[in-house]
Amino acid sequence: MHALTLASFLFFTGLVALITWRITRRDDHESTSGYFLAGRTLTFPLIAGSLLMTNLSTEQMVGLNGAAFSDGLSVMAWEVVAVIALVALALFFLPRFLRSGIATLPQLLAIRFDAGTQLITNVIFLIAYAVILLPIILYSGAMGLQGMLDLQGLTGIQSPTTLLWLTVWIVGIIGAIYALFGGLRTVAVSDTLNGVGLLIGGFVIVYFGLQAVSGGDGIVEGWSILKESDPEKLNSIGGSDQQVPFFTLFTGVFLINLFYWTTNQQIIQRTFAAKNLAEGQKGVLLTGFFKLLGPLYLVLPGIIAYHLYAEQGVRADEAYGHLVFNVLPPYLTGFFAAVMVGAILSSFNSALNSTTTIFSLGIYKGVLNQDASEEQVVKSGKVFGWIMAFATMTIAPLLAGQESLFGYLQRMNAIYFIPILAVVIVGLLTKRVPPMAAKIALVGGCLLIAAGYFVPPFNQLPVVMHEFHFVASVFVLLVGVMLVIGKLRPRETDWVHEHSGDVDLTPWKGAVPTGIVLIVLVVIMYAAFAGV
Repeated sequence: MHALTLASFLFFTGLVALITWRITRRDDHESTSGYFLAGRTLTFPLIAGSLLMTNLSTEQMVGLNGAAFSDGLSVMAWEVVAVIALVALALFFLPRFLRSGIATLPQLLAIRFDAGTQLITNVIFLIAYAVILLPIILYSGAMGLQGMLDLQGLTGIQSPTTLLWLTVWIVGIIGAIYALFGGLRTVAVSDTLNGVGLLIGGFVIVYFGLQAVSGGDGIVEGWSILKESDPEKLNSIGGSDQQVPFFTLFTGVFLINLFYWTTNQQIIQRTFAAKNLAEGQKGVLLTGFFKLLGPLYLVLPGIIAYHLYAEQGVRADEAYGHLVFNVLPPYLTGFFAAVMVGAILSSFNSALNSTTTIFSLGIYKGVLNQDASEEQVVKSGKVFGWIMAFATMTIAPLLAGQESLFGYLQRMNAIYFIPILAVVIVGLLTKRVPPMAAKIALVGGCLLIAAGYFVPPFNQLPVVMHEFHFVASVFVLLVGVMLVIGKLRPRETDWVHEHSGDVDLTPWKGAVPTGIVLIVLVVIMYAAFAGV
């Protein structure tokens, strides 16, 4: 059984690597545009595939299904509300980003405010990715693989700690090779290939899971049994004692999703590489359609695992790997584990590629060596990328013991998500707010949310008003402070958003109708499961 699982795992992993190499081996990996922006050649299938796979790592697959194991269908908010954020990206943010011809979000803030604002944002992103994002991707990936492949039995390593460190380092090194030797297009192509496998594998898990629930009597019977035995798990409306109470959808949950999909460098970098605005909009909205399907393969398996294993003492973040290992045939287990490795690598190498882009263009070229050649800039990114990779691989195993991996991720992300989002929105919607306002919001916002989480007595605020309402309140405060400063000490002249000429800004004619349809489908999905 282990031999067949391992063989199918190695075959699919190797196949994706071979096809990716064949497609991208002649790409430009030496210039900054070629390495960091894929030469601005990405079309909508590659953009959608890369967006989806960058998002769908094991902190999603393992973490969100783990949250569903605990709270049920209400956690689908992280998938479904994302659709609204993607519509906002396609219709509002992306045209403005491509108008600027930027490679990183901090470059936009340099254009709108000044170089000091860009530097602060660069530093915030680098610290957040090194301490929060990259370690969580590797840790959750290692935990998921241990459950799916029964790595203890396969390797004979009995120490969970030793096995965790070994898995983290192997996955981390492979991901770093993809990101640092291949550049953004290599990441995008491998993402798309793995994305196809992930969607197929995700639905196969649901099929076999429902078969297990019904005892082999079919998926329709399995669904009926779930509805009868665990109706509270199939309610889209989150209660006040759950991770995502319903009314937080309109405050912190919405804002965190809005930042993640519209201003998070790790995500939006592939949209900066769009061939033109129309291709970018098609790719973003296609991603929105796939996110509507997210509850089927990112939430329902967690509910199935609860039905099957809740009384066996299985922990929430172990539930998904346990389900995959127990319901899939060995050859499919290996295939799906390979897809999961692809998902881990996708998120890890995308975040690592974005990190090197921010460092090379923002710190190295912008501050340390302003006369650097294209070759020196790319080389600096690769060196810094390896330093970040090794630091991340050291931090990741130290996350062991978190009660809810996905909840921890969203909580920590809010520390920097909210201030950066406030600055970007105010910057794009106003013309006279000065750089000083942006700097105060960036630094003050990060400190205020961190104090609300960790410093007594301020850490009682998220308890009293729920942490998602708390971060939304901070967002409103930061926007208000920036607008007041803009009134009291405005810029001397209006900011004019000039077109860089790098990208054709002709929009896709179907963008607005498609966006409206997607939002209507979100409302229908919530209404269909409200109170089930």
